[in-house]
Amino acid sequence: MGMQDQFKDKAKQASDKARQAAGKAKDQASQRASQGRERSDEETRRAQQEAQDRMDLDYDA
Repeated sequence: MGMQDQFKDKAKQASDKARQAAGKAKDQASQRASQGRERSDEETRRAQQEAQDRMDLDYDA
């Protein structure tokens, strides 16, 4: 195997490793984003419920 082939193999290995790392990072970012959305949905529901409760109290008086 010539020197050129060795460099090509090393470059391919580095490229594959970089692709895997990028894919893993993308998956982790996606997972964190979906967790953030779940929290914000829960907070939105809680805020809506509190607003509804306040409105109900105002009209009950």
